[in-house]
Formats: sequence, structure tokens, C-alpha cells
Amino acid sequence: MATVKLNVGVIGYGMSATIFHIPFITTTPTLKLHSILQRNPSGSDLSAPRDHPDVRHFTSLDQFLADADLNVVVVTTPPQTHFSFAQQALQARKHVLVEKPFVPTAAEADTLSKVAKENGCLICVYQNRRWDSDFLTVRKLLADGSTLGRIVEFETHFDRFRLEQPTNWKASLRMDEGGSALYDLGTHLIDQVYVLFGMPRGVFATFASQRDGRLSGPEDPDLEPDSVTAQLFYQNGLVAFVRIAVASAEVQQPRFWIRGTKGSYRKTGLDTQEPQLKSGMKTSDANFGRESPEWNGKLTLVGEGGSVHEQDHPNMVPETYSKIYQLFGDAVIKKSEQDVPVPAWQARDVLRIIEAAKESARSRREVQLS
Repeated sequence: MATVKLNVGVIGYGMSATIFHIPFITTTPTLKLHSILQRNPSGSDLSAPRDHPDVRHFTSLDQFLADADLNVVVVTTPPQTHFSFAQQALQARKHVLVEKPFVPTAAEADTLSKVAKENGCLICVYQNRRWDSDFLTVRKLLADGSTLGRIVEFETHFDRFRLEQPTNWKASLRMDEGGSALYDLGTHLIDQVYVLFGMPRGVFATFASQRDGRLSGPEDPDLEPDSVTAQLFYQNGLVAFVRIAVASAEVQQPRFWIRGTKGSYRKTGLDTQEPQLKSGMKTSDANFGRESPEWNGKLTLVGEGGSVHEQDHPNMVPETYSKIYQLFGDAVIKKSEQDVPVPAWQARDVLRIIEAAKESARSRREVQLS
């Protein structure tokens, strides 16, 4: 039986589209790159018509969505545009995948879920770092429940040494529009904590501008953070630490540090897929998503009589970011909402945690969620 091919249209043609989406759309058996909406190809260094001459090209959203052959819309534009584009695509009865951060507020996430249901469409959020190899390794390590014992502390980092201000649209996008380190990077880290442990009982957060030497609080309520420290508290005593920094000078940046009653796990370095994609590596390359042994995680276990020993713990075989497209394509073909890999309601929950972190940073108090 012939493989069903869904026609996919991409809104936007910047780094998100060219690096994180189109390479996976074009290599997923159930998907076909069908069209691209780029407002002004001639005024950009990146030109969709030049790079993809065999697909349909549009400069108007109305004409793009009016294409009866279009099945799935991928929104890759900056976050403040996500709600409007996704809503219009759903109302045009197209299935939708939205780049993260999904939308700026939990209320908007709920609205898009409702619009999708009303129009018989599926909506998915591109939380691609659920398919980071190190995170999948952590997920497998914690799933067996016996190796590390009961987890008491979980620490997740996205640290860099990057004192220069960004020069793209991220430099001017405010937090209330889905901007800042909280939404750009915190969305990934908080989503991963949520996948592992669910909704926390409470959140305490501090936002900082490490570049400018400022801290959030009642006297500086409008601070746009480049750095975040958040604590997520759980009923079973677990504390999860979420840390983002731009003034972290390390040879190997910290990534995970997990402490349990039977051992601990430490990992440095970010997943390799993003730098590999930016370097031009093909998703079909045998080394795509793989790390060299020097980046192996370290597993420390407590043995007989309280003895402690450390061993290498390599990442599991990577599934890569292609998995989210494979799963979403399958869900659309089956018309199965329960098979959507990152449903909007999960992104809504993550946004509730983000909103609690914002409130906590302003008030310098713990905010209760449940």
C-alpha cells in the first residue's frame, strides 16, 4: 500500500524553518514539503523560492491558507505571531505544528486547543528537545526507578558565556510577547521537568540580567531577563532547579545533575543536533545526534556498605528531532488527538509554570500551583 503523503506548508523562512523544520519535513516518509510563505524573499538573505524552486511559494497568508491541497501548517515565525497564525490556520481547517515557545500565555494556549477541536484539526507544539539524546537517556534512567532510587534533587541547565546582546529579533521581543531567556530557553527546560515529574506544587524564581547586573523584584518589575534561576517543588520532597545563564565560563557547561537515594547522574554539554544542523550535517548522517565519548555522562552509585563508585554512562542511541515529525504525521493520518506527541494542553501546563515563575520573580515569593 502506498504511503500517505501529507502536504506541509511552512510559515516563515528564517533559521527556525531552514535548520529545525524543513530538513525533517523533507525526510519524513509521510510528509511532503508543499509550500512556503515568505513575506519578502527578495529582501532577505534567505530566499525560499531560490532554495526550494519545486514547491509552491506565497507572500500572502490568505492565499497560502486558501490552497485546498495544503494539509498541515508549520508556524516558524517569532513567538508574538504564533497565536494569530495558528488560529487562522486552524479556522482554515489545517492541522498545525507551532514552534516553541507556543504562545505567550496559558489562556491563549487554551483558546487554540478549543479552536482546533471546533474545526476537527490537530495542533502540536514543537518541543523538539524532548528528543535530545541526553534527555532521553535521563528519561530512561529515571523510568526504571531503581538505579538512582527516589529522586530528591533534579538540576537542569542551559548555560553559556555570551555577554554580547543578541542582534536579531530576540533583542527587542519582550517577555509579555514570548521573549526573553525565560520563554526562549526556559520553555525547553521547564517542559523537560514537566515531562519527567508533572506539575509542581509551587514555584520560586529569580530573574536576572547578568549582562547589566540587575535582579528582578518589586523595585524592578519590568526586568527582561537573560538569566533565570527557578525552583519547582513537588509533594514527594523533590526540588527541581532550572538554571539559565549567559555569564558561565566553563570548558564543559553543566547540563544535568540528578541526585537520588541510591546514586547520582551528571552530564555536561548540550545535545549535538543543533550545532550539527547549523554546520550543514544531513539528518541521514550516521553521526547525527551522536556525541563523542568525552561527553559521556557520569553515573555514581552507592554499593555494599556505603561504598561509592563512578562510571561512564553514555547517551542512548539517538531518536533525533525527526521523531516529533514522524509522530505528528502519524497522528494526523490516523486523526488521533491522543497520538499528538506534544499536545497543546501540555504546553498550556508549561505556560502555567512559566507564569508562576514570572509572578514569583516579581514578588520574591513562592507561588502555589496545586
